[in-house]
Amino acid sequence: MDAKLKKLQDRIEKAHLGGGEKRIEKQHGKKKLTARERIDYLLDEGSFEEMGILVTHRTTDFGMEKEIYYGDGVVTGYGTINGRLVYVYAQDFTVFGGALSETHAEKICKVMDLALKVGAPIIGLNDSGGARIQEGVKSLGGYADIFYRNVQASGVVPQLSAIMGPCAGGAVYSPAMTDFIVMVEQTSYMFVTGPNVVKTVTNEEVTSEELGGALTHASKSGVAHKTSANDAACLEDLKELLDYLPQNNRERPSTRFYELGDEVREQLRHIVPDNANKPYDMHEVIEGIIDAQSFYEIHKDYAENIITGFARLGGRSVGIIANQPMFLAGVLDSNSSSKAARFTRFCDAFNIPLLVLVDVPGFLPGTDQEWNGIIMHGAKLLYALSEATVPRVTVITRKAYGGAYDVMNSKHIGADFNFAWPTAEIAVMGAKGASEIIFRREIAASDDPAAKLKEKEAEYADKFANPYRAASRGFIDEVILPENTRGKLLKAFAMLENKKIVTPKKKHGNIPL
Repeated sequence: MDAKLKKLQDRIEKAHLGGGEKRIEKQHGKKKLTARERIDYLLDEGSFEEMGILVTHRTTDFGMEKEIYYGDGVVTGYGTINGRLVYVYAQDFTVFGGALSETHAEKICKVMDLALKVGAPIIGLNDSGGARIQEGVKSLGGYADIFYRNVQASGVVPQLSAIMGPCAGGAVYSPAMTDFIVMVEQTSYMFVTGPNVVKTVTNEEVTSEELGGALTHASKSGVAHKTSANDAACLEDLKELLDYLPQNNRERPSTRFYELGDEVREQLRHIVPDNANKPYDMHEVIEGIIDAQSFYEIHKDYAENIITGFARLGGRSVGIIANQPMFLAGVLDSNSSSKAARFTRFCDAFNIPLLVLVDVPGFLPGTDQEWNGIIMHGAKLLYALSEATVPRVTVITRKAYGGAYDVMNSKHIGADFNFAWPTAEIAVMGAKGASEIIFRREIAASDDPAAKLKEKEAEYADKFANPYRAASRGFIDEVILPENTRGKLLKAFAMLENKKIVTPKKKHGNIPL
């Protein structure tokens, strides 16, 4: 019996060493944790239960039968984060560079299947050189098996991806189909084709970092939702993000204890400038409304003219979408529309109420936007908000012009409550543009056209650049003092807590992708 126990213990010890001490040292030399160290850091102490620790690959070609590592380059299992069940897999770069084999993929698929059956989040820690080329199509089939499960799990359980090393070729499509991607700065990258192929095909000289590094994907492509300074910070970000999310689509996010107090926030009164063309930071409005220090921003460095993120309001998790006047005056363009649409659909899938803060002068004009499909991208946001059945509340702080007024969670597309501050301007367009069209003949015939234009601007602004006409039609439920916004929102979301909508029966809609 002792011999058999020792045999088991030896195999487990070998599995824990991954590719061996030298490769572990090399991993540490790159300022990267090993797969097991990452899981230990991520999960509650002592909670991890490993699955498939003795799995090995089945390949005998190219001398692979001589290279056998227990676990086959990926650590899989389940555990808890702050007491909540999660399923996790972490690719081990010390074993074949984390390359995916048939059995490696089977291990990942097994925990994904369990997560779907049980109803718990899936967290993938990616650090892989790609497909294990010695296995050929078996490796490619393994990727496809994972992709299929990503789709089946989408909208059922939260899927979080951390890119903590290389992620290239077909491997990128699994994280791309998950809900959120966090990338580690300087040590991770994602791309379909690497710098060498790019140079051969397009003659472009580019580094891996420039082509697909964390900062590139956070600011240029929008593939990464967040970047972290190192492995530990990345894992902390995953923990924090998970705290805002429910276990699955049948549950609501957990609430934190909150004791109602003085909910009047005087600082909100002084944020919006008197000059309608002067920018202000919408983050100040957000911070003045939400529970203290509870904002977790998503896509912070991408399409900065719109803000998306999670926060708590009276202890409850809410998703926030807000125009940002500090960037492009808060206009909607192709990137910001897609960014907000995807965030909307995630919140709706997982029962997270939506708060929309509006200061939008319209859609960004120009050939670049039109030729790159602003009509289609703008329609994504319109579709996503119209489709959402979670509680939806809007606050218009200043401008709400043209079609962008409709798109930004207006009453007409199903918003439950629409508030406006006295500084709100709800109209087809700004006073100057409207006056130039409506009064052009009168202005042209005037002895002083410039003075006449200013006069007509003031006339138009007095009639239309305010929230009262919309309120008189019921398009705005209430015009409120800025300092009372938080209290109004707390009551509105509490009232909407048991909201239910019966939608038309259909397989699915056809969102303008």
